[in-house]
Amino acid sequence: MAAQYTFDDLKKDVAEGRIDTVLACMVDMQGRLMGKRFHAQFFVDSGWKETHSCNYLLATDMEMETVPGYKATSWEKGYGDYALKPDLSTLRRVPWLDGTALVLCDVLDHHTHEDIPHSPRAILKKQVKRLEAMGLKAFMATELEFFLFDQTYDDARASGYRDLQLASGYNEDYHIFQTTKEEDVMRAIRNGLQGAGIPVENTKGEASAGQGEVNVRYADALTMADRHVIIKNACKEIAWQRGKAITFLAKWHYNAAGSSSHIHQSLWSADGKTPLFFDDNGEHGMSELMKHYMAGLLSHASEITYFLAPYINSYKRFMAGTFAPTKAIWSKDNRTAGYRLCGENSKAIRVECRVGGSDINPYLAMAALLAAGIDGIERKLALEPAFVGDAYGAREVREIPRTLRSAAVALNGSGLLRQAFGDDVVEHYVRAAEWEQEEYDRKITDWEVARGFERA
Repeated sequence: MAAQYTFDDLKKDVAEGRIDTVLACMVDMQGRLMGKRFHAQFFVDSGWKETHSCNYLLATDMEMETVPGYKATSWEKGYGDYALKPDLSTLRRVPWLDGTALVLCDVLDHHTHEDIPHSPRAILKKQVKRLEAMGLKAFMATELEFFLFDQTYDDARASGYRDLQLASGYNEDYHIFQTTKEEDVMRAIRNGLQGAGIPVENTKGEASAGQGEVNVRYADALTMADRHVIIKNACKEIAWQRGKAITFLAKWHYNAAGSSSHIHQSLWSADGKTPLFFDDNGEHGMSELMKHYMAGLLSHASEITYFLAPYINSYKRFMAGTFAPTKAIWSKDNRTAGYRLCGENSKAIRVECRVGGSDINPYLAMAALLAAGIDGIERKLALEPAFVGDAYGAREVREIPRTLRSAAVALNGSGLLRQAFGDDVVEHYVRAAEWEQEEYDRKITDWEVARGFERA
């Protein structure tokens, strides 16, 4: 991997005419990049210190609606400013955009310059600091699945998202010949991300027609979350440049597999050199620390589900026999369980959370998982026995909430997350869940019309 791109590198590139634009981006509640395109000379002269945005960017829905009911901001409060502070450690070139660099920003109070508590990046940083105080460091990796279409985004929208043409006509899981047909896009994604300082492992076909996956090397939690949001934006931009469209919708069609974002996680020593989930004498190589951590994940599985499945559509993915989990249990190398033990009896031992879809906000998902795991460690929770067999058919075991409505109720009642994130933060995201449900409840779907137009 190339050396970290520094501010001095940027200044040199600007002076020599290679970079003329800098994207200064914050991450919104949906995990999207929001921000400004700076003239590069202005950015290196003074823009790198801070810029500003409207505070409604952390109080909108997918449609950018000014959602009522938020305590943090409203029409009554006037929708004021946030300060955006570029984190220069995230600075990188963007090879797929001519003459462009990108930096991620922390979202700060305009007056106090303290982190905005409900900012996704701040929420994760708070849990990372808790781990640091315990002498621990979390490493994580997210696998991102998506569907590739031969239409452009504009064409898909104009057609009402009907008659979409997938990039392949059949299941392409690990399929080399089929993915050769998609190499124009996939090679550009791999090389673009690598050039942006994100170490790519591979792309591969996934378990449905037109479905792919991109995998990058694991990193500390905050770095991985930063990579995740850049990867999603890159995939969309690169597909768009080639007249294609990529969707990270968790379940785009009933007949297709869902798209996941499995989250691999492990804890190491503060210096990142000693794997603390591994014990050569432990069952499956699991340390007591790992058992406590996983017990925390399971104990709070329902409460954290909203941050792993934040939309109505997210819950359409949880279907038996589709490699998406329906039960919040753990099992050894078993893809039917919500939590899978990977790398047993090795230093690579880790837990893979299979609950999250490709629509997650990675900062929120990782923060919720860490908060649950930390609680398991602090309370030394005992780990239940591993499940064996087909979890889809299991009875009287812990289930993943089946709807957004039930997940929102569990989030609202979570003493764990209220303590870890703060009451105002939890209530902010409960309101986001409520609004998503309210909007859906008001809408008439194609399914309802087709089912009842004549027969009702």
